[in-house]
Amino acid sequence: MSQQTDNLAALTVLYDGACPLCLREVNGLQRRDRARHGDQSRLAFVDIDRADYNPEAHAGISYAEAMGRIHAITADGEVLRDVAVFRRAYALVGLGWLYAPTRWPLVRQLADLAYGLWAAGRLRLTGRPTLETLCQSRGGSCAPR
Repeated sequence: MSQQTDNLAALTVLYDGACPLCLREVNGLQRRDRARHGDQSRLAFVDIDRADYNPEAHAGISYAEAMGRIHAITADGEVLRDVAVFRRAYALVGLGWLYAPTRWPLVRQLADLAYGLWAAGRLRLTGRPTLETLCQSRGGSCAPR
């Protein structure tokens, strides 16, 4: 999958290209975006697992931060995290109703909790090395800057 960083995109989603479930989600969003918007895609995707991922080009979001939780950057530079990324991405491809209930107070808390649990176990559940191992394989550590 190519590293798309289209400045015209309404939302740039940072994703882990080595995560099979993440790829499935991205592929579905890309298909829906193309079907709805043709060549005027509203979504761009950046594979943070690529060796050339550059945090400075993506709101300073480090590899470790991006691997720990999903992030996206709006066209005006706002950084979204967690369920807010899915809400915005799905709205942009015409499926906002799927995530609309996650704006309701109780549902929002439950969705955030569920996503937090998923994010905490995502690498293990998808058969990937630990975050620290992944960071070390890139020549660094996952310690904050």
